[in-house]
Amino acid sequence: MRPSSALRATLLAGAALVVTTALMALPASATRARAARATPTPVRPCGVPGATTAYQHVVWIVLENVGYGVVGSSQAPYLNHLIAQCGLATNYHGTTHPSLPNYIALTSGSAQGISDDNDPASHPLSVPSIFSQLRGKWRSYVESMPTPCDKVSAGEYAAKHNPAAYYTNLRSTCARNDVALPTHPTFSAPFTFVTPNLCHDMHDCSVGAGDAWMRTFVPKVLSSPQYRAGSLVLAITFDENTSDSSNRVPTIVVAPSVPRGLKVGAHLDHYSLLRTTEQLLGLTPLAGARTAATMLRPFHL
Repeated sequence: MRPSSALRATLLAGAALVVTTALMALPASATRARAARATPTPVRPCGVPGATTAYQHVVWIVLENVGYGVVGSSQAPYLNHLIAQCGLATNYHGTTHPSLPNYIALTSGSAQGISDDNDPASHPLSVPSIFSQLRGKWRSYVESMPTPCDKVSAGEYAAKHNPAAYYTNLRSTCARNDVALPTHPTFSAPFTFVTPNLCHDMHDCSVGAGDAWMRTFVPKVLSSPQYRAGSLVLAITFDENTSDSSNRVPTIVVAPSVPRGLKVGAHLDHYSLLRTTEQLLGLTPLAGARTAATMLRPFHL
């Protein structure tokens, strides 16, 4: 039996109401989805609503010879802005003095018996490092370096601040991946090591000069496709402090999932940063990193 005209009209009106209601709901659902997946920006890089911890890229910027006193310093307004926006390790330490063994410890899990700042000719290292672990999938940007993988200090370039140049087992990979810092760097490699020159890393120039450089460089990381996609962690640390025995230095962790203004008081060091990076990238921790405290949970990574 065919339904009456009145019944057909009622059914059609009901169907239209259902479709209309569903269509009206779509924009609200889409808005909620966008809010749940907010995009990190240089203005708000941390504490991003809906941020996940599926990190695939890690960038380190290593500065020089400034102790924990940079925290709260009027000479470092940009670094302190980042600290307020993101996370700070308040009990983080370099491993030794002088500079070079800290860079080697950071990247291999051991100072490898080095106790000076000599160029690579004095310390050829055929040992595992985070660079060799990544089998060519890394990048090192070194400001003011004259030639790729340069093993001789010159001008504002200090080889002792360029750890990749010391590992002889990297062979041709070093010449391809360890390059002068370009105007427009990219951060698509799983691991990127950034070395400012001797002025901008605060070694030869003031804290203010280094902070001004960071103000121009860090937004390049935070504006990258990787950071905006929520897949990149930035760590800013100092190799050592001004030679006192505590060797306490500030280390800033920037990532979308890091709560804004987070302070972590656990005892951490360069081996902790290496371990954390290796964990994020699915690598086996090297040497001293094996037993170091991880930064994953404390920083919500």
